[in-house]
Parts: sequence; C-alpha cells; structure tokens
Amino acid sequence: MTERDARAIAAVLGAQIRQEIATTVRVLRAIPETGRGWRPDPISRTAWDLAVHLCRSEEWFLTGLLTGDFAQGPQEAPAATLDGLVAWYASVVPSKLEEVLALEDAVLASSVDFYGTPLPRVVLLPLFIGHSAHHRGQLSSALRSMGARVPSIYGSSADQSWKAV
Repeated sequence: MTERDARAIAAVLGAQIRQEIATTVRVLRAIPETGRGWRPDPISRTAWDLAVHLCRSEEWFLTGLLTGDFAQGPQEAPAATLDGLVAWYASVVPSKLEEVLALEDAVLASSVDFYGTPLPRVVLLPLFIGHSAHHRGQLSSALRSMGARVPSIYGSSADQSWKAV
C-alpha cells in the first residue's frame, strides 16, 4: 500500500465514520434510563453493558490505531448514567478519530500487529465500522423490544424519518 493510497482510504472512510459516530450517538440517546437492565435473554448483555462496550471498544480501537498497541483497554463504564455515557462518547470518540485521520500518510500506511496479523492501520478502519454497526443493530433491536423509540440509523425507522436527522 502506498502512502497516497492510505490517505485516500482514510479520507473516504473517515467521512463515513463521522456519520457512524453521529448514528451511534442517536442510538445511545434513545436508550431510556429505565431500560438499562433490559436484555433479550439471560445470557445476553444488558442494554447498559452493550452501550458501554460499544463506547469503550470504539475508544480502544482508535487508540490502537494511534499507538499501534491493541492490548485490552478499559472495560468499566466511564460514566454512571446514560446521559453521562453519551456525553463521554461524544467528547472522546470524535476527537480520537480526528487524531487518527491526522496521522502522517506513512503512519496510516504502516502495519500494526492486530491479533497476530500485520495490517496497515488504514485497512483496519472497515473493521471499526462493522463492529460499531453490529452493536448498534443489537441496541436498536433492544430499543424496539423494550418499547423505546428507534432512531433513524441507515434510513428511516418506524419512529424517525431520515429527513429528521
């Protein structure tokens, strides 16, 4: 991969990830505080645990891209309430993304060890997108099941038109 390729990929995927982050904020805001403990099955994570995982894993992933170190990061909730979690996420994750996108082209093209596989940093951005979409899907299913309103995600939902976003 050339440095120029890495910059082009980062530019395209960075724009998409900015939209993904905004979508994640909408989904997180839709979780009612009374729904924190909701889970579809006893072996499933609660809505709160899933929300914390989503937020922490995005921070961890972007930090790994910055440092090249994908050792396990913090798992505990960075806030005690859903509003606090959303505020934390909205202040931490977008700024980390911008740090990643500001990396030198050579760094974006450089390989890091991702669980035993050397990959260019920029090639890992689609994994970030997929992981986030996966957990937002779980949360949006939880929202509907717990009786909460589902926000627009990749288009209108029964509760919110994509035009309202």
